[in-house]
Amino acid sequence: MHVTDRLAQPVSRVNASTYIGKGKVEELKQLVKSRKSDLVIFDDDLSPVQLRNLERTLGCKLVDRSGLILDIFATRAKTAIAKTQVELAQLDYLRTRLTRQWTHLSRQKGGIGTKGPGEKQIETDRRLIGARIATLRMRLERIDRQRVNQRKGRQSYTRVSLVGYTNAGKSTLMNALADTRVLAEDRLFATLDATTRTVKIAANKEILLSDTVGFIRKLPHKLIESFKSTLDEVRESDVLLHVVDATHPRFEDHIRVVRQTLKELDALDKPTLMVFNKVDALEERGMIAALQGEYEDVAFVSALRGIGLEELKHKLIELIEKDFVEHLAYIPVSEAKAISHLRTVADVLSEDYVYAQNEEGHTQAVARMHFRLDQKHNKDFGPLLKKYEGLHPVSTEAA
Repeated sequence: MHVTDRLAQPVSRVNASTYIGKGKVEELKQLVKSRKSDLVIFDDDLSPVQLRNLERTLGCKLVDRSGLILDIFATRAKTAIAKTQVELAQLDYLRTRLTRQWTHLSRQKGGIGTKGPGEKQIETDRRLIGARIATLRMRLERIDRQRVNQRKGRQSYTRVSLVGYTNAGKSTLMNALADTRVLAEDRLFATLDATTRTVKIAANKEILLSDTVGFIRKLPHKLIESFKSTLDEVRESDVLLHVVDATHPRFEDHIRVVRQTLKELDALDKPTLMVFNKVDALEERGMIAALQGEYEDVAFVSALRGIGLEELKHKLIELIEKDFVEHLAYIPVSEAKAISHLRTVADVLSEDYVYAQNEEGHTQAVARMHFRLDQKHNKDFGPLLKKYEGLHPVSTEAA
């Protein structure tokens, strides 16, 4: 597709029938005619009436912002889940625009065996679309339940999600950190599915890292609703890595868009590390120092060249451990499973054998763990976690 021209019009009030003013419509019509254009794209959502009126006047196909994004998503969807999510969003979008799609079929059907005058073709199609939407929503609900069960099995891990504006380099960073082969291309919305991998960020620390769909300015709400099961990875995460293309001239606008989308997802308050990507291509070297002064938790990397990844892991560990709590675990030695579980979910700082008169031996361990894992640990092993009172650590030989 080749873009021939761009038009902009500042207006105080939107024209109800054509969105832009009559003079601008005529100017656009002449441009379409002189350039022999076959497609006009609006950077805003249009009503069905506005779409119909503009197409009649311009004499060519017209697509609004939501329609264009949905078309891009449709071409990117490869898996069954992504195709289902995109189809649901498309049908939701199409349902209110059937008037311009089926006006030539608006004949009434009737005859023997029908009640009343019958229904118009548009009503039939609207009813069929409604039934298809219901089927797709039930299918996505099943997928959502499956993913909830999958996430329950990951409770012992700290969960980290990559978020950011589309084409910021999230999938490339995922490949670099997880040594995997997630599709990474220089184009919008190359990734539609949430991909999760285990990543070792230190000798004794593993996290679950998820790559998610990219955000964009004025992302259609129907897409957010349809991609609920995918975006739940963001909502359920403990920490977010907000990836930013540091070379983009409007990266600050991209940061605002991502934060606004996170706010809509109720995920804005999560601990977040800003990751400025593509720093190897930065022309202004003083820019890194300026960004360090502006943002509290920030890392600078080149995901493609592997620059800054170790520093990123170090800063990620620091951010994760801000939410760590320290406990004294007092566990009878007969509870081998509890002791083993503690070593799995926590950093055990010290471990001693203790005893008290008329009691069996216990393991006393000072352990640090993420607050969410601490809550789960207390729920599962609460009776075994007691304050150290009146017991004395001794060597195994003395015991």
